[in-house]
Amino acid sequence: MKALVIGAARSGLAIAKLLKQNAYDVVLTDLKKVNEKQSLEDMGVSVYDEGHPSSLLEQKYDLIVKNPGIPHTSPFIQALSNQGYFIYNEIEIASRMVNYNIAAITGTNGKTTTTSLLEAMLKRKDERNLACGNIGLAFSEVVAERGDVALDVAMEIAAFQLLGCDRFKPKISTILNLAPDHLDVFGNVDAYYVAKCRIYQAQDENDVFLRNLDDENIVALTQDVKARVLTFSLNKNADIHLENGWVKFKEEQLFEVSSLKITGMHNVSNAMVAASMAYLMGVEILDIRTVCAEFTGVEHRLEYITTIDGVRYYNDSKATTAESTEVALKSFDSNIILLAGGYDKKTGFDILKPHLHRLKAMYAFGVTRDQFKQLYPNAELVETMEDALNQAYACAKEGDVVLLSPACASYDQFDNYEQRGKMFKAFVHALKAKE
Repeated sequence: MKALVIGAARSGLAIAKLLKQNAYDVVLTDLKKVNEKQSLEDMGVSVYDEGHPSSLLEQKYDLIVKNPGIPHTSPFIQALSNQGYFIYNEIEIASRMVNYNIAAITGTNGKTTTTSLLEAMLKRKDERNLACGNIGLAFSEVVAERGDVALDVAMEIAAFQLLGCDRFKPKISTILNLAPDHLDVFGNVDAYYVAKCRIYQAQDENDVFLRNLDDENIVALTQDVKARVLTFSLNKNADIHLENGWVKFKEEQLFEVSSLKITGMHNVSNAMVAASMAYLMGVEILDIRTVCAEFTGVEHRLEYITTIDGVRYYNDSKATTAESTEVALKSFDSNIILLAGGYDKKTGFDILKPHLHRLKAMYAFGVTRDQFKQLYPNAELVETMEDALNQAYACAKEGDVVLLSPACASYDQFDNYEQRGKMFKAFVHALKAKE
């Protein structure tokens, strides 16, 4: 059997190795130089880097897998699709090789927080349990290392990854919420939403889907679910609901809302989902409550960095949509100095208008800075995130909040939101060192 792997990022390397372990003849190609080329070739992988040779289009494959970061509009991908190939994601292929107990989480916002919470709960049951997918390890890495053993997995999965799935069948799945995102890739919001709904398409009556009754789009789009449906809501009658300050799974009290360290009603909803999944996967309720009380959040998501001269600095680099930045702005009453901008995903920023009264100032950077100027005429335009931070540092007074919440992807100036967030924290700590 022959497989073509397109893209040598982490998941591409992982699936190439996993396929090789499973007796595939593997060809890997990347537009960039592949640093691991020698080690891949040593294990028998044929590597074509710094371009996709046209000869690869003339070969026959039993399987084609691409890195989720490579757009389906790529000419090379289009040429393969035109030959009738389905282009898989590594999660789809790896999931066929094992029988893990998978809880899969997608949605526009909140995926990483919910997945991280669930992972912490699952580890209270068994330290070997873990999170993977669009967070941390590629799923193929886990399968290659662990094999087909008993394992509970919290999986964050993005729309790009779901596009490459056709038989992926998690034991439990959910769509946390839906809002326009990645329209630069999907073209329209309907295509993006349809991709998200692939998370439950292969589930059956032996599986569970958690439906968010607070999201009208989800309620409307998920009427074709074949799995057993459990509903959750912050303000409606649902299987998982709020009652007298507690999150309850039917009649079972899962955790007390006041015990949560992570703030905001959006995080109550995230914790509600994580706790319900953990409960369904056999985690003891006392362990669920312990994790809820101890969990302080995830890196790059409204992450408190430090206080300098009475000014608090927050890293919300994971806010790659206007909806995420809206949540961040609602977390503070006023005196916000907002640093925003980046790569344009064509989703617009009008949703932020009702919250602009909370701003003391805005410094906009990157490709979208002019759009932020239109949104907030008092915005100051700068070139880079570091420029924005330096300007904010100069004008901030005691009691202010300097908030990096870009509302945009990072690709115009950074490799990813993690790099953007880490650099922002480094810049802030450098300013702190001047005290």
